[in-house]
Amino acid sequence: MLQAIGLTSTPRRDRPPAVDDLTFEARPGSVTALLGDTGAGKTTTLRLMLELEPGRGVTYFRGRPLHRIAHPAREVGVLIGDVPGHPARTCRGQLRMLCAAAGVPASRADAMLDIVGLAELRDQRLGTLSLGMERRLGLAAALLGDPHTLLLDAPAAGLSPRENGWLFGLLRAHAAHGGTVLYTTDDPKEAARTADHVVTISQGRLVADQDATAFGRTRLRPRVAVRTPHAARLAALVSREARAAQRSVEVVTEEGNRLCVYGSDCAEIGETAFRHGVLLHQLADEVGDTAPPPAPVPPKATEPAAPAPVPAPSDADANAAGRSAPVLLSRSGAEAPHTPQAPPAPPLAPRPLRRPVRPLRYELCRLLGVPTAYLVAAAVLVTSTLLAAFLARTGGTPLNAALAAWPGFSPLPPAALGAGLLGALSFGDEYRHPVLSTGRGTVPRRLGLLVAKLTVTAVTALLLALSVAVADLAALRLLYGGEAVPVPRNWAALCIGWAGLAIGCSWAGLLAAGVFRATAAGIAAVLAVPVVVAPLVQKALVGPSVRSLAGLPARLRELAWTQWPYETDRLLLAAARVVAQPVGTALVLSVTVLTCAYLFTGLRRRARW
Repeated sequence: MLQAIGLTSTPRRDRPPAVDDLTFEARPGSVTALLGDTGAGKTTTLRLMLELEPGRGVTYFRGRPLHRIAHPAREVGVLIGDVPGHPARTCRGQLRMLCAAAGVPASRADAMLDIVGLAELRDQRLGTLSLGMERRLGLAAALLGDPHTLLLDAPAAGLSPRENGWLFGLLRAHAAHGGTVLYTTDDPKEAARTADHVVTISQGRLVADQDATAFGRTRLRPRVAVRTPHAARLAALVSREARAAQRSVEVVTEEGNRLCVYGSDCAEIGETAFRHGVLLHQLADEVGDTAPPPAPVPPKATEPAAPAPVPAPSDADANAAGRSAPVLLSRSGAEAPHTPQAPPAPPLAPRPLRRPVRPLRYELCRLLGVPTAYLVAAAVLVTSTLLAAFLARTGGTPLNAALAAWPGFSPLPPAALGAGLLGALSFGDEYRHPVLSTGRGTVPRRLGLLVAKLTVTAVTALLLALSVAVADLAALRLLYGGEAVPVPRNWAALCIGWAGLAIGCSWAGLLAAGVFRATAAGIAAVLAVPVVVAPLVQKALVGPSVRSLAGLPARLRELAWTQWPYETDRLLLAAARVVAQPVGTALVLSVTVLTCAYLFTGLRRRARW
């Protein structure tokens, strides 16, 4: 069972709260509609239930609040707003990412696509989906963890009647298997037609809590819709015959030669039109909302005694009195007596920020699910090969710089720039196209996800650097011959420096994008390393040195528990010399500072919540 108790949102700028002391429940095996006009507080109610909105109250999902559920995606499926995700990602890739985040098998993605009817569109990009297809994908994402409860915010808004029927058929099937369904709507006819239970709110307060039968009896009024080019004449004829027969019939003239007749039926209206030769274009039974606007909320009672209940007005009294104020109804349809004011609800407990259950698989799906990574790698390979061929032809560039395609006027070689761009996109896409949490942009700051991103980014940078080096060497040997382009003797030290440069640039871009939540900030941090930080480091290192790194491998060997081969000494010394270079030192300092800034901002935001 879903129970919402005392939900109250935090007011802003001296305004009344959007949701004020709202209490209701949704039973398993039934579909519950949360009905209200635009601005009534429906979406805020769902966000309070999901602990995405500051406020007070508590919501129990089968007896447990959300922050005490180990795997929320397996208990609650949510669809609020549009489906978040990169527009270039496919439907199948999007669901596979969410499978990794929820910790469910990747095969669930294909199963959900079949259930929602998107099996033929599994390779369709998110940016090309229609509204109906996007809503189907959102429902598939909500069902990925096989949840017991579904919370949907206006799922049928803007859908065609056919899509509407499919949607509520699927929700009905979920409820038939024992699940709980709660959705919001502003259409009373839709709520009466598709829900088993209707909870009506206005201005954030409960107006009525009824089953569908009681709701249809008290809130909806049958009528006959008539469209005729002689609307005024037919209205006068129907009113005259009703007075002659002493029947209570109300005729309302609307725009477009349309009449709405209350208190009659299609047979009577059709016979009247036939007797007087009135042409009819439409004659149908309809159900429309006749609920009055909510009355002003009375001040909270200070006395412990409850006032006597007032009987609910009948339909005839409501028609005679015009538009009367609504009454608070219980789930049985009868009026609920006022009760003494309960103690204020406790503040909403902050939901712990959750990382993906399988962060490494999630990050791989994120990286390989869009064509950006492939396009960046292809552009780097082509640019680097062309630059290497040009630099080797001029002859004024050292061989190692020609193999790296690093001209003197460029701050970084193409491979390092590409690695930095891929690193910046790792966090930039998380904040630009959020998938993990639409309510809070803090989930990407979880340390488990950071470690996964650092690992995947480092491996990607290494593969890119290796591919560039091999492609450049092969291109130069093909163009100028093997004798003109020999393999450098210090290739091991060059490889260490090349790998360190690529990984350092990728991590600098990743961490800067995570701190400032923008891809551009990551790219700027990568470019700042050789342009700003390296010259400052070089000035600090200028001058004679009284100490050297000679003997460092031997000293490290003495501190180590195990003995490594003597060939490792050369590699360690080469790595130390790379770090001692201005660019290497600048990268180490930049990555260290950005890591500290990332951890500081992440802990500060987490402490605030």
